[in-house]
Amino acid sequence: MNRTLTLALLASAVLAGCGKSNNTIVAGTPERGQAANAPVNTAGVVLPPMIEASKSYRCKDNTVVYIDWLNDKKTADIHASKEGTPNRVIATEAGKPMSGAGYSLTGTKDAASVSVERPGKGTQSCKA
Repeated sequence: MNRTLTLALLASAVLAGCGKSNNTIVAGTPERGQAANAPVNTAGVVLPPMIEASKSYRCKDNTVVYIDWLNDKKTADIHASKEGTPNRVIATEAGKPMSGAGYSLTGTKDAASVSVERPGKGTQSCKA
């Protein structure tokens, strides 16, 4: 009897939380739905460059520098260590020397050696 009474009280408490009002949830008006399906004008949108190649280079002072070459052919990220913070260098045109944040880079991802200038290290030739 005690168990039946407990279950009856529990069921009535659960049902008491249910309202009797009629609710309809609409995910948006038809106008919004039509606008969501309309083609998006992406003219002028430029995506950020992606990493095209990652290479390590041994420099004249026996240090290693890591370079991520980006696919826009004008940008690279220079790392002092494999997991280090990238230092972005950018060129005005593809194939021109890149520079930024005290760093400078001359070369391409396909070259056997590049010229790298780092703060406190000067300019050095580095081989892949």
